[in-house]
Amino acid sequence: MKNLILVRHAKSSWEFDVIDHERPLTQRGVEDAHLVSKALKKEGLEIDMLVSSDAKRAKNTAEVFISNLNINQEIVTYNYDLYDFAGYNLLEFIKSSDDSINTLMVFGHNHAFTDFVNTYGDLNIDNVPTAGFVKIQFNISHWRDLNKGKTVKTLFSRDLK
Repeated sequence: MKNLILVRHAKSSWEFDVIDHERPLTQRGVEDAHLVSKALKKEGLEIDMLVSSDAKRAKNTAEVFISNLNINQEIVTYNYDLYDFAGYNLLEFIKSSDDSINTLMVFGHNHAFTDFVNTYGDLNIDNVPTAGFVKIQFNISHWRDLNKGKTVKTLFSRDLK
């Protein structure tokens, strides 16, 4: 059994004159990341590996979750290839993950995340919102055998306000 957790980066700011990769979170984005991650703390999530896009907004979102969920920094990496909007790199990354990882948590971007959860999960989600959490369970032993799974949990900041 493999578990995949996808978290879309929180709300980012267009206020600053920076390249897209360097856009920071808004105050609301920071607050939403804290809201969702603190609600998840009660779940007792066990993460084997956490990987985030290295875009500033995704990294900052991941850092809030890492802090609030007390995730060991040794299992955290940042990956430029996950700065992916179409989803090809996301799919390739997941399928090439080490089979010793049973629960993989990935922070990244739309449209890749919404397309992925609708293709590989069993719950249709029109749009994974910013700071949105989706967990999909797969009845597989090897990530390379990724197929349709079961969406076992969604958590969106709007549901907590």
